[in-house]
Amino acid sequence: MRKVVKFGGSSLANAAQFKKVGEIIRANQTRRYVVPSAPGKRHINDTKVTDMLYHCYELAEKGKKFLPLLNEIKARYEEIIDGLQLELSLDKEFEVIAEQFLKKAGRDYAASRGEYLNGIVMSSYLGITFIDAAEVIFFDKQGNLDLTRTEDVLAKRLENANRAVIPGFYGMGADGKIHTFSRGGSDITGSIVAKAAKADMYENWTDVSGFLIADPRIIHNPQPIETITYRELRELSYMGATVLHEDAIFPVRKDGIPINIRNTNAPQDPGTMIVESTCRQSKYTITGIAGKKGFASVHIEKEMMNAEIGFGRKVLQIFEDNEIPFEHMPSSIDTMTVLVDQSVFEEKEQAVISGIQRAVQPDHIQLESDFALLAVVGRGMARARGTAGRIFSALAHANVNVKMIDLGSSELNIIIGVKNEEFETAIQAIYDIFVKTQI
Repeated sequence: MRKVVKFGGSSLANAAQFKKVGEIIRANQTRRYVVPSAPGKRHINDTKVTDMLYHCYELAEKGKKFLPLLNEIKARYEEIIDGLQLELSLDKEFEVIAEQFLKKAGRDYAASRGEYLNGIVMSSYLGITFIDAAEVIFFDKQGNLDLTRTEDVLAKRLENANRAVIPGFYGMGADGKIHTFSRGGSDITGSIVAKAAKADMYENWTDVSGFLIADPRIIHNPQPIETITYRELRELSYMGATVLHEDAIFPVRKDGIPINIRNTNAPQDPGTMIVESTCRQSKYTITGIAGKKGFASVHIEKEMMNAEIGFGRKVLQIFEDNEIPFEHMPSSIDTMTVLVDQSVFEEKEQAVISGIQRAVQPDHIQLESDFALLAVVGRGMARARGTAGRIFSALAHANVNVKMIDLGSSELNIIIGVKNEEFETAIQAIYDIFVKTQI
């Protein structure tokens, strides 16, 4: 059996955290390939190394003094190295970084050095092979991951390395320069390594014990999710649940490799298993609740709309022409509502309204702002009778006015629209009835 283990920035913020990681890896010999992030915050007022590198490069780019800040970054790593009692020097690495900053090597290069340096430290600490991600992960001319080439090259390198450290977050672009994923991209690297290594498991270690049924900032001590399918995860991630970078799903999903979200600070917790499919029953009818604030609705009315061929296409074309993506589009015989991100829509609302008027000549257009959308997700909802009734009874009891309902065709999720100010109350009410009281 072989596992790929990825550790986030909070798991590698200082020497004490490194030691926890070392204990986790050494406790199970199947944890053969390690993907580290850059050091994160050591305390609430601290700065992540990646952010320090961005700032340092900005100073260099503007011709300002950047070496003092670069020395601060170097001190962060020396603190970790000394705490681990390693005979390791990063002097030459920092000399190269300073030279590349002066040559304006790019923001991606600057940001990637956090993972690169942490990979060297991790390799030295564990006594295993270091593989520079720039040698095995590739991006095409459009800046997209070249998965075919990456998998081919990486798989061959891993065949000759029984155990290895591969830094997360970056690779090599088609132009020969360092290219990075978006923030949280180390999750993607871990997934790519797991696929190339034909791993049996991808363990993603962070500072929480897996996914929680609801946001802990809203619900006090919410219950964890033991097992979740990729489809459920996509629904919750889309609506704001953030533990794993959602693009990290695709490489391992194709090969049926499960992901286990674990807590570095509580390694005894089983965490959350993310799988393609499972016959395991959920402990509760719902798997999770997530949502986001800040939406606006465009409500369009026109008599006999249903008989007008191309009506919906013409309306959506206006949003496309104004580069506004839509979130949901509930409709009836004579009405159609398009929900959009309010911050994007506000600047172009008049252009959209006039465009709709010209395109379909509606009887009436009504705008409403300050919407929140929340998703109730669960594979158990399809076979449980009265799920929607329980949701709306709970919301009515909590005096929450439901502004929109959108039931997914798969019966995997129900999207509910409420006013921003009622968002937290709505989530609390749904959590209470399905998890606390289980009525």
